[in-house]
Amino acid sequence: MEDYLKNIYKLQEKSSPVTTNAIAEKMDISPASVTSMTKKLDQMELLSYKRYKGVTLTSRGEKVALEIIRHHRLLELYLNQKVGIEWHKVDAEAEVLEHVLSEEVEAAMDRALDYPTIDPHGDPIPSKDGTMFSPEETVLTEMEPGRSSVVSRVTQEDSDVLRYLGDMGIFPEVRIEVLEQVPLAGTVTIRVDRKSIALGRDVARCIFVSKEAEIG
Repeated sequence: MEDYLKNIYKLQEKSSPVTTNAIAEKMDISPASVTSMTKKLDQMELLSYKRYKGVTLTSRGEKVALEIIRHHRLLELYLNQKVGIEWHKVDAEAEVLEHVLSEEVEAAMDRALDYPTIDPHGDPIPSKDGTMFSPEETVLTEMEPGRSSVVSRVTQEDSDVLRYLGDMGIFPEVRIEVLEQVPLAGTVTIRVDRKSIALGRDVARCIFVSKEAEIG
């Protein structure tokens, strides 16, 4: 149930209502299973399900989703900063632990991390009261060549891609410069720490930069 609500919330940030096919694809399960579960969640008043139109979380459903997202992102940051697990491995560990995290341990991790607002990938951590800030940012593929900025977050869950980006030195708070945008070739070339790196546009679309930090 928590996994469904969490993933619907993430999909809902991009488009609402969320289709059952989109949920099935993101969670890698059958559309029939999604339909069955969304009907149950509708009966529990955690979401609103309309046949052929999709689903929308209710306020109760959003509250549960934000709580589990808070658990997940706090765990990712704690595992990364305090335990030393690399950023491309923390998601899988947090997926398991997020469902059993007690409120006491959550509060202790929050204190130990000095009440953080972002996780290792730059994603905002919901506050205890269920609010979450929206950073002023733009996707890397929309930056003009010759401009530089600071990576704000990386919205990529594939561990192999995260490991590759990490090996290239691409993390939140790292400054990058766009050298070339070639949509026809499907590449974005950037400079990171004096290195020139050509990224596929699918990967580049997962990298966001801070608007506030953009300079010529």
